Amino acid sequence: MSKGLLHHIELYVSDLKRTSEFWGWLLHELGYHVFQKWDGGQSFKLGDTYIVFVQTKDSFLDVPYHRCRVGLNHLAFHANSRQHVDELTRRVKDKGLTILYEDKHPFAGGESHYAVYFEDPDRIKIEIVAP
Repeated sequence: MSKGLLHHIELYVSDLKRTSEFWGWLLHELGYHVFQKWDGGQSFKLGDTYIVFVQTKDSFLDVPYHRCRVGLNHLAFHANSRQHVDELTRRVKDKGLTILYEDKHPFAGGESHYAVYFEDPDRIKIEIVAP
């Protein structure tokens, strides 16, 4: 293991089933595989890093997530290439999801930053960026 590399990220979600379906196809496309599954959660792993999704208890669902509040703003993943970003963009659109900053797509992050931005079911922003 390399010191400082991310070990895992754990996200509490409003609807585990919906989240697992959403993230399952995307993480599979990025090389992750299902790592663990239990009644209240699921994780996906790539190498030594994994992402965990846990069902939020009903008593904490009264205030929904918003990426502009204190806390996580977005998750950014590497794509293999610009073509990979384009393929994922098509998949996102085919699933009826909204591309964020579509008027600037695929350069919403700047002229040298080829990426697609969209949201998960809880509106966590996702960025897939080409090298």
